[in-house]
Amino acid sequence: MDNELKAMVLDYMEKGFLENIIDMFKHDEGLFPMIIDMIKDERVRVRLGATALVEELIKYKPEPLIRMIPDIAELLKDENPTIRGDGANLLDIIKHQDALPFLLSAENDADANVREIVKDAIQNIQPLP
Repeated sequence: MDNELKAMVLDYMEKGFLENIIDMFKHDEGLFPMIIDMIKDERVRVRLGATALVEELIKYKPEPLIRMIPDIAELLKDENPTIRGDGANLLDIIKHQDALPFLLSAENDADANVREIVKDAIQNIQPLP
């Protein structure tokens, strides 16, 4: 992916241009992998924007997000607990069965906050008995 484009989109996210970014993503599925970069960004507004972006995209374009589940699940292995928690939260937003094995493998995360987010995500995705 073009690094200049990625830098521009992440900077736009930090500046609060969420609606513009949502429109870009709706029209170009090739941008979806940037969500991973957003979650890994050190800027809080970029990470929060990524969550808001996924909340919007799941309504209009769930298929590319579902295909990204294995990539998003890789975030569960990050050394930073904030990134692990954000990854679990994205899987929760996507709410697809394919995320369950990844979430179940993260149930015993070293960080209590991450464990809580993972537990909530599993409960939200698993069918009720």
